[in-house]
Amino acid sequence: MIQAVIFDMDGLLVDSEPFWRKAEIKAFSEVGISLTENDCRETMGYRLNEVVELWHNRHPWKGTSRADVESRILSLVSQYILAEAEPLPGVHHAIDFCRNAGLKTAIASSSPMMLIERVVEKFQLQDHFNLLHSAQFEKFGKPHPDVFINTAIKLGVKPEACMVIEDSFHGMVAGLAAKMKTVVVPAADDYNHKKWGAASLVAKRLSEFDKSWLR
Repeated sequence: MIQAVIFDMDGLLVDSEPFWRKAEIKAFSEVGISLTENDCRETMGYRLNEVVELWHNRHPWKGTSRADVESRILSLVSQYILAEAEPLPGVHHAIDFCRNAGLKTAIASSSPMMLIERVVEKFQLQDHFNLLHSAQFEKFGKPHPDVFINTAIKLGVKPEACMVIEDSFHGMVAGLAAKMKTVVVPAADDYNHKKWGAASLVAKRLSEFDKSWLR
């Protein structure tokens, strides 16, 4: 029986992926790397330090530290989110459904904690989650399951009694590896892709959340 629901953040609660792509393209251009939006999509679900490390390994740059590039990207994303972000359709419905059903709720994201807190504050969701957890505190990021397993531990719930809701392939793999029921709510243009075949359920939007998801 499901006792807790763990939400991803980027691409699920907030359409932040365009902001991340915009920030990465700008920040990497400043160190001489020209990325496309498809290049950025390759690293969806990765932690920020893993994204910067990947592109540094492929195209080493000089003069600017990787930590400075990370800070630049995070600063840009924060600016874009504060100025433009809105919750995706169904966010409040899904969270309220969980609370009314007596389920524990958490956000477990690859984003740094500072950004998670920024989004929660902007959407006025401070009192809606039992826990916020970032993969920045884990040895490995998604698709490794640690971020979900340790979220369950902090919630006091066994992994198999948790449901993960994700939008990315790496997130889906992490949820399944954690032995949790894993629901995927992908981008509309990615909904019919065969890569979601391993998911417990594939939904078009969070507004479809109902008791059938918990079975």
